Amino acid sequence: MRLSLCTLSLTLLAAGATLQAADCDRACLAGFVTQYLDAMVVHNPAKLPLSASLRFTEDGVDMKLGEGLWKNASKVRTYREDVLDVPQGVAASRVVVEESGTPVLLAMRLKIADRKITEVETQVTRTQKEGALFVLDTLQTPGPMSTPLDKTQRTPREDLIKAALFYPAGLKIGSFVKVDAPFASDAYRLENGGRMAGKGCTRAGCEDIKGQKIMAHPGISTRVLAVDEETGVVLLRMNFGQTSSYGEGNALMCWEAFKIYGGQIHGVEAFMKIMPVGLGNGGWDTGAVN
Repeated sequence: MRLSLCTLSLTLLAAGATLQAADCDRACLAGFVTQYLDAMVVHNPAKLPLSASLRFTEDGVDMKLGEGLWKNASKVRTYREDVLDVPQGVAASRVVVEESGTPVLLAMRLKIADRKITEVETQVTRTQKEGALFVLDTLQTPGPMSTPLDKTQRTPREDLIKAALFYPAGLKIGSFVKVDAPFASDAYRLENGGRMAGKGCTRAGCEDIKGQKIMAHPGISTRVLAVDEETGVVLLRMNFGQTSSYGEGNALMCWEAFKIYGGQIHGVEAFMKIMPVGLGNGGWDTGAVN
């Protein structure tokens, strides 16, 4: 079975529909992430250049900027992996921060237009109970997701998206083999810091990420959040849909980053949280496909 051409075309269309002449380069986008985090730990949204039409969500719930994690955020730790999408004006990041001194996993997406923040989408995982896994000792410093690729290794945006979408296609039917997902021999997967596939994984059969036994997720839906051609990273947001794994009415919500070069997926890293399946794709369903 191959990746659905319909799914691919719809997602590529959604990802490309908002492409525009960029007025904020990589340094500018990364600076917005830094500004956001700095303002959050001092609990002062007024320090940010905000659009009058700003929309802010945490865990799929619309809030006023300054609520949620903002109330008790106390520190930004050293782990931060940015995905900077210059054509779309999107600065996304996965960061370990502290809330009243306790570490939490923050996944965030900022939309920038005219040098102002117009959209803020976040997901916050505070405990193993919330996230199924919570292994923070592996999340100390940025890893390969942040490393720029040599220009000879870089892949066009559309091809990066195409490669990443093999992953939810495999999850949908319960087999990466049947969709022939393009995993490299060194491919690995981290989930909330826990190594769940690839070299060093200790679970039975998990070293082979492509052949690893996985359950089917027929209700999965996917959005492309950001594409960073310089680092070869695609960030997807996936609602895994209702399964028997997380309790009636719940689903696993993942912000999953894919390191892609040479036509292959070399790394998969996710921040995830168990939330009500009815949240769809986090309240930002434009561009989501099943």
